[in-house]
Amino acid sequence: MSRPARGAGVRITSILVSMVVGVVAVILLLCIALFLDRYRRAIVQNARTSSAQAVSQVSNTVENYLSDMSEAMHIVRQTLGQTEARRDAMLNAFLNFRPDVVDVTSYDAAGQLLDCWAPGRDPKEQITANLSFDYERARAGADVFMTAPHVATIFDRYYPWVVTMTARLDGEGPAQWVSLDLSFASLSSYINNVGIGTRGYCFLLDDAGNLVYHPQQQLIYSGLKSEDTAALAGLDDGVYDNGTVITCVNSVGDSGWRVVGVSYVDELVDRNMAEMLQLSCVLGALVLACALLTSWVLSRLLTRPLRGLADAMESFEADADHFTYHPVGGTREVRELSDSFGHMVLRIQQLMVTVRQEEINLRKTELKALQAQINPHFLYNTLDSIAWMCEQGQNADAVRMVHALARLFRISISKGHELIPIAKEIEHAESYLQIQKYRYKNRFTYTFSVDPACLDCLCNKITLQPILENAINHGLDLMVDEGEIEVQVCPDGGDILFRVRDNGVGMTAEQVQAILHRQPGDPTGIGIKNVDDRLKIYFGKQYGLRIDSVPDVGTCVEIRMPRVTQEAAHVYETR
Repeated sequence: MSRPARGAGVRITSILVSMVVGVVAVILLLCIALFLDRYRRAIVQNARTSSAQAVSQVSNTVENYLSDMSEAMHIVRQTLGQTEARRDAMLNAFLNFRPDVVDVTSYDAAGQLLDCWAPGRDPKEQITANLSFDYERARAGADVFMTAPHVATIFDRYYPWVVTMTARLDGEGPAQWVSLDLSFASLSSYINNVGIGTRGYCFLLDDAGNLVYHPQQQLIYSGLKSEDTAALAGLDDGVYDNGTVITCVNSVGDSGWRVVGVSYVDELVDRNMAEMLQLSCVLGALVLACALLTSWVLSRLLTRPLRGLADAMESFEADADHFTYHPVGGTREVRELSDSFGHMVLRIQQLMVTVRQEEINLRKTELKALQAQINPHFLYNTLDSIAWMCEQGQNADAVRMVHALARLFRISISKGHELIPIAKEIEHAESYLQIQKYRYKNRFTYTFSVDPACLDCLCNKITLQPILENAINHGLDLMVDEGEIEVQVCPDGGDILFRVRDNGVGMTAEQVQAILHRQPGDPTGIGIKNVDDRLKIYFGKQYGLRIDSVPDVGTCVEIRMPRVTQEAAHVYETR
C-alpha cells in the first residue's frame, strides 16, 4: 500500500475538520428537529390532558347537578302521596330549604296544570306555552325525563332560566305527572367560567346532537357561530385532535347529556414552540462553534502519532506471526490507543495459535458426529429385523439375534476408541451378517477372505457394516436367486484394502455418484456416505471409498485406508 505524500498533511487535517463539523451539524439539526417534534408532542399531549381534566370536572359538576335534581324529585314524589295539608306544608318547607328549586307543578291526564308550589308566586291564569311540561313526551310513556335548559313561562314578570325534570306518579288521584323546575343559573355560570386556554370553552349536547347549553348560544342562534353537533354526536368519549382544534367529549352519567370541550392548538402550542425554536437555534450555533474549534485542535494533536500507529498496523498486517510492536507516543488518548493495539496484537497472535488447535479439534468433532449418525441408523434396522422375527414366532432365533446385537455394540463401543483391530471389525461384520441371515431366511451366503497379516492392524470401527447393509437392502433384496457376499481384506503397499462384492442387481454410474454425494436430509445410502467422510476426515482425502457396479451383474465396494499398527495408533487418536 502506498503512503500519502508528506505535503498532504494540511489537506487531510482540513478534510478531517470539515467532516467533523459537517457530521456535528447534521446530527445537531436532526437532534433539534427531533427535540422540537417531541417537545411539540409533549405540549399537545399536555393540552389534551388539560382539556380532558377540565371537561371531566364540568362533567362531574353537571352529573352532581342532575343527581341533586333526582334526589329532589324523589322527595317531591314521596310528599305528593301525603294528605293535602301535610303535602302543602312539606312542599313549602322543601322549597324554602331549597331556593334553587324554582317551582313544583302537577298535571292531570290531559296535561293540564293542577297545582303549583312556588314561594311567593302564583302561576298565570292563562298559560300560552308551558315550556316546563312536554305533554307529548309524557304520553309517550317516559317514566322520568328531563328537558333542556329553558325559560320558565308560567309566572308573570318572572322568567328564570331552569331545567325541568318530569316524573310519572303512581297514585290513583287526578295528578298523573309532577314537574320540578331547578335553576340553571349557577350551572350555566360555572360552564361559562370554564376556560381552556384563552379562547377555549365547554358546552352541553344531548345524545341526538342537539345543543343543551352553549356559552355562546346567542351567536349560534344568530348564525354568527356554528358547531358541528351531528359529527360530535357520533364520537365516542375521548380526546380528538385534528391539528388545529382539540375536542374532548365526556358523557354525563346516564342522563343522555355530553360535555364537549373545545381548545385551540395555536394558542396552547405555537407560542411555546416559537420560543423553544429560537433557543434551540442559539444553542445549536454555540455547539457548532465549539465542535469546529475542538475538531481543529484534536486533528493537530492526533494526526502525527496516529500516522505512526497506522504504520505499525500495516507492518502487523503484512507479517502478523513475526511482528513485534513498539508503543507509539503522543497524547494520553493516543498512548491508550497504542497500548490497546499492543494488547490486540498479542491477543490476535494467541488466537491464531488457538484457531490452529481448534481446527484439529474440529476434525475430531466431525468424526464423532458422523459416527453418532451411523449408530442409530444401524440400530433401527437391526431392531426392525428382531421385531419381524418376533412377529413370525421365531423367538429362539430372536434371542440369538439379540445376543448377536449385544456383541455388535460391545465391539462398536470399544472403550471409546475410534480405531479397533481389523479382527474385531471382521467379527463385528460377521455378527451383522448372521443377524441379517435370520431376517432374510438364508436367502444369501457370505464368505470372508482376510490376510492374517492384516488382523492386528487397526481400522475405523463400524466400517464394513454400512457397506454390507447397503449390499443386502439394495443389492440382494430384489433378487429371486440366492445372493452371495464376499468380503476380502488384504495389504496394498503401505495401505490396506477392504473389498465387499455382491452379485446383486447392481447400479448405474449415476446411482453410484448419487450415493457418494448424499445430502444430510436424504435417508438412503447415508451409511456409505458417512463411512467415506469418516475415512477422509481421519486419514486424509486420498483415502475412502470407490464403488464399481454393473447393472444386473453386481457391485464391488473398495475401501482404502493406511496400515495403522498398535504402536502408531496414538498418532491418529491425538490428531
